[in-house]
Amino acid sequence: MTSTTAAAHTARSRGFSAPDLAQIAVFAALLAALSLAPAIPLGAVAVPITLQTLGVALCGLCLGPVRGFAAVALYVLAGLAGLPVFAGGKAGLSVLAGPTVGYVLAFPFAAIVTGLVAKWAVRRGLSRLTPVLLLLGVLASRYLVILPFALVGLTSTLGIDVRAALLVDVPFWIGDLIKSVIAAMLAYAVHKAFPRLLGR
Repeated sequence: MTSTTAAAHTARSRGFSAPDLAQIAVFAALLAALSLAPAIPLGAVAVPITLQTLGVALCGLCLGPVRGFAAVALYVLAGLAGLPVFAGGKAGLSVLAGPTVGYVLAFPFAAIVTGLVAKWAVRRGLSRLTPVLLLLGVLASRYLVILPFALVGLTSTLGIDVRAALLVDVPFWIGDLIKSVIAAMLAYAVHKAFPRLLGR
């Protein structure tokens, strides 16, 4: 049994419907595709600029906390199992020993936070305020979840202190803000087109 088949079997046993499984698979594939988009090296920094965080945000914003977590977790497990879906085509358990380990491990939990905010915001009723609330959800997951994980990963793998690790992460903030805005607008459009996506 392949890792993807096993994950699908586990998800089904935990109460996911066939449409849920399809959505989880589609968004995991979307996240993989965005992760494989050409990365931008950032000087001597060992962590490149990628579209991974955009994909993670979309999983949470569009699917909610449970299915969003499942989609991102499926992506992470597939990468750790050997599929070259991480940034730069990386794969395998060796990623856990690299400077990006904190980011990778944080992604599923970031999807939970983003998904919770999205579920609350969408159930309030779509309005002009909704994209702003979705954006705040993405930013909360970025700085309350991903950043702490990232700092732990950077300090442990690069042998630097927290201040130096923070300086490694800071150059990504402008790009992440832009990606967060894009994710919020795309998710808002998705929920306008499919108003029942988070309603079940």
